[in-house]
Amino acid sequence: MKIAIVGTGYVGLVTGTCFANAGNSVTCLDIDQEKLAKLRNSQSPFFEPGLSELMHRSIDAKRLLFTDDAEEAFDDAEIIFICVGTPTSAHGDCDLSGVMSVADQIARCIQDRKEDPPLVVVKSTVPVGTTELVGERISTQTGFQISIANNPEFLREGSAIDDFRSPDRVVCGVMDDLGKSRLAELYSPFVDQQKTLFFFDIRSSEMVKYASNAMLACKISFMNEIASLCERNGANIELVHDGMCSDSRIGTQFFNPGIGYGGSCFPKDTLAVIEMGEKANATCHVNEAVHKINLRQRQWFADRIVSHFGGSLSGKKIAMWGLAFKPRTDDIRDAPSIDIAKTMLKAGASITAYDAEASANFSNEVPEVHIANDMYDAAQDADAIVVCTEWSEFSAPDFDRLKNILNAPVLFDGRNIYSQRTMKKHNFHYYSVGRPTVTQKTAKV
Repeated sequence: MKIAIVGTGYVGLVTGTCFANAGNSVTCLDIDQEKLAKLRNSQSPFFEPGLSELMHRSIDAKRLLFTDDAEEAFDDAEIIFICVGTPTSAHGDCDLSGVMSVADQIARCIQDRKEDPPLVVVKSTVPVGTTELVGERISTQTGFQISIANNPEFLREGSAIDDFRSPDRVVCGVMDDLGKSRLAELYSPFVDQQKTLFFFDIRSSEMVKYASNAMLACKISFMNEIASLCERNGANIELVHDGMCSDSRIGTQFFNPGIGYGGSCFPKDTLAVIEMGEKANATCHVNEAVHKINLRQRQWFADRIVSHFGGSLSGKKIAMWGLAFKPRTDDIRDAPSIDIAKTMLKAGASITAYDAEASANFSNEVPEVHIANDMYDAAQDADAIVVCTEWSEFSAPDFDRLKNILNAPVLFDGRNIYSQRTMKKHNFHYYSVGRPTVTQKTAKV
């Protein structure tokens, strides 16, 4: 099948590459010349495990092409995917200018395809009703009806290739049999047609994306709120987690306490749900609380660090381990590490940080933070270590070495990587989330 992908961001590039590796002919459209040059050399503009290798394979096989020529991309394309950004304001308003600009571009390029128009699929996350507006906009300009569809993505950064190849579900919102048949054929290598491929009306498909992310964000904030109660009442969140999540009705995923969620999806989509509720005069109280708790969690953690040092970090050096919003990605969008670093800087700290992939992106956002070559370099002469991302290389450090290079054996664990027993054994003053603080007489407080 011949496919055009508009946009080579995270969603567009992963989608296009995976479709190409299934044997389809895929052309990705973008206007950034510098980016296109890198893409043609199999260089992904962001870190995603396995993506560059798959790109290289399909580029060599001439199944994956990159261009800035819309007519070339859309020529004879059976399906056109819109995968451009839809940024939101702090209040959740969605900027659809990019999506509508693409709709206009498609309309200009398919004027002579009345007898064989392409299926246009909106894969960008958009408010309910947007996909229909895209279809109306294109049809009005071309003078003939086109088939449109909505196909939300559920890729997790760090495991996107596996998620695409073996999805829990693929949701498609369609308006006619053409959309259904083409999407069923396209996704046939990846899904069980009876169990994991769902066809809904377009508006329900659009809402599935928001509802899914809002629910996952809710689970994270709920557990963080329970963790706060555990700390204040002398309970241990790990034991509470095990007891609660052994209930099959509850499950275990997304119930790990920490410093909150970040990234491009959960914050944006939770705010979008809140905004949709306001516009529909149906206030979404649960989602409002989820958002507030998430922001409170990172501020609580940062305040805890400042409080440990008596209310000021003046003259203190802090080592930060992990900057990305989650491991296996270089994405720092709305990462808790940003707010935590800014709070510590405001309190007078100097910060040296290390992250396996996200250091460059973080430096652009918070240039005052020094970047180290490795985790031990960051910890050299530091007064405390702050863990913000649970990269696997942090899971079993040389604690004896750390005690020799730190000014004091103090560690703030925002992801509960370490056991209390381990930290007690190595005589660290150890703060985690929802568990009693480990305090040793030998630790410098």
